[in-house]
Amino acid sequence: MKTDSTRPIAEQPAFMRPVVFLGGWVALGALFALQEYVGARSWNYHVSFTTILLAWSVHFFLWGLICQFIWWKLWDSLQSADLKSIFTRVVPLSIAVSVLEDAVWVACFPNLPLHHGTWSYLQRLKYYLDSELVDNLVIFWVVFLLFRGIGYYQKYREKENAAVRLESELTKARLQALRMQLHPHFLFNTMNSISCLMRTDVDAADRMLEQMCSMLRMTLDRGEAQLIGLKEEIEFIQLYLSIQKERFRGIVHHYVAIEPEVLDALVPALILQSLVENAYVHGVAKTVGEAFLGIEAQQQDGKLRICIRNSGQGLSKSCSDSKGRDRVGVANVRTRLELQYGSSQQFSLSEFPDGEVQATLLLPLEFPVSQTEQVASYVYGYQDDYR
Repeated sequence: MKTDSTRPIAEQPAFMRPVVFLGGWVALGALFALQEYVGARSWNYHVSFTTILLAWSVHFFLWGLICQFIWWKLWDSLQSADLKSIFTRVVPLSIAVSVLEDAVWVACFPNLPLHHGTWSYLQRLKYYLDSELVDNLVIFWVVFLLFRGIGYYQKYREKENAAVRLESELTKARLQALRMQLHPHFLFNTMNSISCLMRTDVDAADRMLEQMCSMLRMTLDRGEAQLIGLKEEIEFIQLYLSIQKERFRGIVHHYVAIEPEVLDALVPALILQSLVENAYVHGVAKTVGEAFLGIEAQQQDGKLRICIRNSGQGLSKSCSDSKGRDRVGVANVRTRLELQYGSSQQFSLSEFPDGEVQATLLLPLEFPVSQTEQVASYVYGYQDDYR
């Protein structure tokens, strides 16, 4: 039979550790010894409890050693055995092991059975095989079924864990794809703004180009991180707002108000940039006269609440202008939040009578495992002539 002596310890159940496993077998022997001793006393049969305890303990200790050997050396063969192998290999093995266990046990106790001290070794072995071979076979097959059951359970857990890992990798890949979708979308809009300024204000276009390079540098520094600190995301947004300030030349007013307690809270990377860009493209840019865009974040009922409010023409007008199709930013945000948080998040768009639109995110309030920066003692804020 195929052997395998390199079974990883991680797959070994706690009860199969040698001290625990062998100790359990000896304890089982002690119970049988106590049962036999009580039975003998009830029949007025006087026998030393020490003798009975030692005999039963050694008997089950030998079975513990045999089972340990089977576990380490014959595990794969027992798990892969089909019906034919069971009859041609496992059945003969069970008989051989049962006989071997009795043979060793009889050799350990030359004075048993009691009152038959003149018997030879073979006579004593035959006596115990006649009385205990069936019991030994039962023990072997119970152990066999137990090991097979453990094997089936481990295979089930392995498949379950593999499915979880596969789902996790798939989710990570989808999140990465969605995030990468934002880069060309953002770059196209920003480069278009720089192109427009090149004809009217070269210095402003140069500042925008420098700010865009800073944004790209921040994006590259983040690597493939899906979650970043809110403070880092706001710093990124500040650069974006600076670019838009150059483009709209003072007709748009910005404000950012973040509670200090949530500065280090984790949020999906570029999640706010998507919404702010969407607010500009579909709201601020279509506002007649002065416009505004505001960002707020605070803790609410143990969750992180982020609001982005902007002037515009309302949701219905914006949707009709985009021919009823969900905008890239909104669609991306919805999908990313569902993949990242499942049902523990909320995202909504609301419209006000004056045409203002507010995007609200309610996310689980999570922080990095190790805080490397202390939360600022002042309100992190930015304001640009907010009306």
